[in-house]
Amino acid sequence: MFAVGTTSKNSAARTGTLTLGHGVVETPCFMTIATKGAVKTIDVPDLNAAGAEIILSNTYHLMLRPGVETLTAMGGLHAFMGWQKPILTDSGGYQVLSLASMRKVSDDGVVFRSHIDGSTHLLTPEKSQEVQQAIGSDIAMILDDLVDFPVTEQQAAAALERTLGWAKRQRMWWDANKKDSRKMFGIVQGSIFPNLRHRSAEELIKIGFDGYAHGGLSVGEPRAESYALTELVNNILPQDKPRYWMGAGQPHEIVEYVKRGCDMFDCVLPTRNARHGTLYVWKDAALLGTSSDFYELLHITNEKHVTDAAPIDATCGCFTCTHHSRAYIRHLFSVDEPLAQRLTTIHNVYFYQELMRKIREGITNGGI
Repeated sequence: MFAVGTTSKNSAARTGTLTLGHGVVETPCFMTIATKGAVKTIDVPDLNAAGAEIILSNTYHLMLRPGVETLTAMGGLHAFMGWQKPILTDSGGYQVLSLASMRKVSDDGVVFRSHIDGSTHLLTPEKSQEVQQAIGSDIAMILDDLVDFPVTEQQAAAALERTLGWAKRQRMWWDANKKDSRKMFGIVQGSIFPNLRHRSAEELIKIGFDGYAHGGLSVGEPRAESYALTELVNNILPQDKPRYWMGAGQPHEIVEYVKRGCDMFDCVLPTRNARHGTLYVWKDAALLGTSSDFYELLHITNEKHVTDAAPIDATCGCFTCTHHSRAYIRHLFSVDEPLAQRLTTIHNVYFYQELMRKIREGITNGGI
């Protein structure tokens, strides 16, 4: 499934290839968020034009709408949305945190009250995998118990033990029910406590998964701690398995996690920021491996762009930058034209894919 390519002489960074049921993904990679089976404001041709090789969708939301019966009848999410490349699905574990006021967690699973109509749903570890199989995920994440920050060590330890128990149940379900070449990843938990994250990694390795993710971070903890914990865990995880850093992040953070040996990333930032007029622009790509100043943020709704004939980024090859000016895009925002969000999302998605291409080049040529 995963083959390591070039390993950096300067850091723990490495290139690689993920061979999945719906195609091959070059790593390090970034997965654009398609929570409900769509990337907000753009379509599949836009994703293909940006060079996206894998996207991320969410089990909880797809379980509610369109539901398992519809997904099964339509032949899975790939056929339903017209995307023929790999899909990774979150297990619903993030909703354990984000919908804290609408759920109850026990060793059996998570009882959710739907944010749509108030109906009650039990998401067990086995049910999470069943839904992900109906979706047709190339990579299914385990259901985990995610805790917020700050948290006590006792609370983090309790959530970790529950996550490990659920992991064993999902491994058993997977072995009995898995179809074709789909893969399942374990998720390291333990909040900011090194001893807990060490234990989590070791126990997940014993259970055995196709890849491993860094979970429970990027929830408000100091960034320096995240970096240190990432190094600690990656020194334990198998070298021949992909490592997925969940929820990262800003471009300079991704570079730092790559340097510490991570291969896969996702985040809502590029698409969410685009819809609010905040865009990523290359400043000096030569600084990619040595400084966070390789990019900057452009706020397209600022008054100074009223007559700005320049593209968002003169070095960018996306449709938006090769066809439209900053002035035009600002105008679209000022008149509440939906096209504004489409064009800015196209740009930010392209930027993040270009970021990963440049990171892979940097690992290969020794710059990272």
